[in-house]
Amino acid sequence: MSDTVHPEDKKTFYATLLFLGSEAIFFACLIAAYVFYAGASPDGPNAHGALDPWKTGPYTVCLLSSSITVFLAERAHRKGTSGVGIWLGVTVLLGVIFLCGEMQEYRKLLHENVTVSRNLFGSTYYTLTGFHALHVTAGIILLGIMLAISVSRSIGRPQSVALTCISYYWHFVDVVWIAVFSVVYLWSAH
Repeated sequence: MSDTVHPEDKKTFYATLLFLGSEAIFFACLIAAYVFYAGASPDGPNAHGALDPWKTGPYTVCLLSSSITVFLAERAHRKGTSGVGIWLGVTVLLGVIFLCGEMQEYRKLLHENVTVSRNLFGSTYYTLTGFHALHVTAGIILLGIMLAISVSRSIGRPQSVALTCISYYWHFVDVVWIAVFSVVYLWSAH
């Protein structure tokens, strides 16, 4: 971060990084719990029998692609070019597609009687993916607010800082999903 950045902006960036660090620890604990209990449910469904990475893959691609679109929105803002609203809109859309895919997966699992209370797999799976979905939802709301601001007026310094911090958060959510997908869908499902 250069010295030309406003001191209040630096504080905001550092606070955002501290928040993301605490969230990383939170998700690391959830992932560790999932790994620890992954094989502890011999009496019912487990990741191998219940999860299909090929069905989860397309909405995973949508979420990961949204890191590119939020980057493009931030870059368009920094360069002062049009397209901020369009890229934010596409990012929100990709996030919503991801959540819809996650909800379809939950519906399928519930139909197969994979529930939170059935066994440790269900408990840890829904806790981990549910908290991630909650973070995606929060990100979509924040991106939607920035989209509304970008459509209604030009983004000033406070909104610019907010856009950067929200972008950091969104990239974090994507990185967490890479870890979740790798552990839950690739490692333990096969």
